[in-house]
Amino acid sequence: MTSESKPIPPLCINELEYLETAGLNVMLAHDYYPEGHQGGVVIIQNGLRVATNGDLRIEPAPGQWSPIPKAGKREVDRATNELVVHMEYPDEARNRKGFNPIEYPDLHISYTLRVRPEGQSFRVLVDLDQPIPPEWDGHVGFNLEFYPASLFGKSFCTETGVGMFPRQPGETGLAQDGPSYRLNTLATGRRLTLAPEDDLRRITIESRSGGNVCLIDGRGLHNNGWYVVRSVIGSGPTKGALEWIVTPSVVPDWRSTPTIQVSQVGYHPRQQKVAVIELDKSTEDILEVRLVKIDAEGDQRSVKAAKAEDWGRFLRYRYLRFDFTDVTESGIYLVAYGDQRSSVFRIAPEVFTHGVWQPTVECFLPVQMCHMRVNENYRVWHGLCHMDDATMAPVDFNHIDGYQQGPSTLCPFSSGDHVPGLDRGGWHDAGDYDLRVESQADTVHGLALAYEEFCLNYDNTTVDQAAKVVEMLRPDGKPDVLQQIEHGCLGILGPFRALGRLCRGIIEPTLRQYVHLGDACTVTDNVTGTPDDRWVFTEENPRRELSVSGALAAASRVLSGFNDGLASECLAAAEALYDRAAENEPLDRMEASFELYRSTGNPNYQETYLGLLDRACSNLERHGWLIARGLSVIDKARPGHSYRERLTSLRSAIEALESKTPYGIPYEPHIWGAGWGIQRFGVQQYWLHRALPLVFPLDSMLHALSFVLGCHPGSNTASFVSGVGAKSMIPGYGVNRADESYIPGGIGSGTALIRPDYPELLEWPFLWQQTEYCVGYPTSDFVFLVAAADHLLSRFDDPRT
Repeated sequence: MTSESKPIPPLCINELEYLETAGLNVMLAHDYYPEGHQGGVVIIQNGLRVATNGDLRIEPAPGQWSPIPKAGKREVDRATNELVVHMEYPDEARNRKGFNPIEYPDLHISYTLRVRPEGQSFRVLVDLDQPIPPEWDGHVGFNLEFYPASLFGKSFCTETGVGMFPRQPGETGLAQDGPSYRLNTLATGRRLTLAPEDDLRRITIESRSGGNVCLIDGRGLHNNGWYVVRSVIGSGPTKGALEWIVTPSVVPDWRSTPTIQVSQVGYHPRQQKVAVIELDKSTEDILEVRLVKIDAEGDQRSVKAAKAEDWGRFLRYRYLRFDFTDVTESGIYLVAYGDQRSSVFRIAPEVFTHGVWQPTVECFLPVQMCHMRVNENYRVWHGLCHMDDATMAPVDFNHIDGYQQGPSTLCPFSSGDHVPGLDRGGWHDAGDYDLRVESQADTVHGLALAYEEFCLNYDNTTVDQAAKVVEMLRPDGKPDVLQQIEHGCLGILGPFRALGRLCRGIIEPTLRQYVHLGDACTVTDNVTGTPDDRWVFTEENPRRELSVSGALAAASRVLSGFNDGLASECLAAAEALYDRAAENEPLDRMEASFELYRSTGNPNYQETYLGLLDRACSNLERHGWLIARGLSVIDKARPGHSYRERLTSLRSAIEALESKTPYGIPYEPHIWGAGWGIQRFGVQQYWLHRALPLVFPLDSMLHALSFVLGCHPGSNTASFVSGVGAKSMIPGYGVNRADESYIPGGIGSGTALIRPDYPELLEWPFLWQQTEYCVGYPTSDFVFLVAAADHLLSRFDDPRT
């Protein structure tokens, strides 16, 4: 501590019920998403979440489907400054019948987990309600997981030795009692110190309950594992069965570094331009903010300087807003605050015209294409895959990832039969290889509306459906968006033809195949009738049938003249799905009826749409945009209607939500990043603005786009779209995540919330709730949103007025 430094105050419980002092936070059971490395005891040290999932487990390195504890209600004892939660292990509600990748143990433990501060240290205590059964002696332990990237290249030490954190896992041992594997420990001792050389990351863990502390590399069993510090709990005493003293290094006077948040792509001269500056909540003095222009010689000139608007507190930070809308001259800029600088960005009329939505269509979607070989110059993204699709799923089966087959196959095929015609079209859903029908349909629907609205004739990809080959960066004279819509429709219609109904989706039969990381062509042997063939599932789901109906109806319009036969088949399937659906909620039919009316002109569809308008007005936040889309239809059918006036009331509700954050958008952080929902909001704002431009300003849509492109909470200001913007989300949770790589144009959900108040976007490839790419509206909404911004800003005098 320097002579000027203030004494570090002890850890105390704050108003949000976690322990806090300068540079250190300790949470207990605010989050409970342990499979996503969020839960139990959590440590945020000098601005970084370094440890999580402090809790009892039977596995030294649990995986995604391992049994997890069930958390009770957190109690706060302010007299003793203690956090307490009662837990049970395992959570039997998670023990699904049918497909269980991990067998749940014949064990039940209930216990109390307590965290008590002692100066800048804290004590972790576990009191068991009953002793550990003798047969489980040595198998139950307290785990605390540590974020690997914060420790790479650093050291650790115990009283018995020292070591270095390995960059890659190794030394997995074979268990003595069977074919299962165990992990060798990296270190064992009564007192373990991590990163002793680093004042920002040093943590000491000392066992006070008789046992040792072990350091394990969980990546040896799971690619997405973390380092684990563990102490085994024996079958002896119940009170104080585990007791640790944890001492994280606390830097005197530590404050979070100011973070300048801007669109990593830049701004159109005509749009509102606001940089958000995120400050430590204890910041007292506000500095001047400068907009700096950079010329071709590298000279930097301040073109605007002002004291930013002090917006106030949001989450755990203090926020400023710096408005530079009045700067319209094209060029390269950055925003400066004190000694901090933002990424460089452009102000230019063509800022959204090139290289923003295009990587999603020319790279991400081609890489996700199933039943194709995908080439990029010398590179093969993946070989021809899944040509053995698909086998009818077993009945009465609860499979992984949301697939469930009921007591019947609902089609002429029996379980185990090969279903022909399923080896064409479709996109791999996300960072895995299944084909979810809703993801296929939502991608098709969003792309169809974007093409129809903005005439996206961009061509930089060759798609040869006959040869089943994609050549990226090779134009073939056909619009890439239409070729992707065609591919998606082939993937939907193949099962529809074969089964006589919509399929739920197609997915791998085994866990080993599901977690596959590598070339898609090696997931199966491409030989029909072998046990590795993917399974096709069916379901009774009227809402999904109507959603797919609307998507196919929209696709039929844009495919007309491009692939007339497929367009006709899309429309016929859309009408068949619409007719067979027996929905419980009438509004489920609203969008499909609108799309079918636009595709056919059939007045029956129009009447259904019009008949649902009043019902839709009861929830304008959800359905208002769809009323706005149909105003021209409503005007002709119902002159003198009041729906414009009713929509106007929606604006005040949106304004109230926008005012709650410094980003000018409705934003309520969740365990998963909110980026996809904010994109959906932006698309809906387009339709409202298009219908009522004087009521719904363009700014709401553009704020949503800026948020996704980098103007969002947290110290990581990356664009959520990999490869797009000066700084972007790299690595991403895509099919190449094991290589810590990315797929250009893939869109993650982005900054997540570590409850109750910590925004996080780690540069780590294995957190699906932050960086996973998904097809569906997450993909098509981004394409639509960027194209809408380019269209409205570049083609009208001043769309903001």
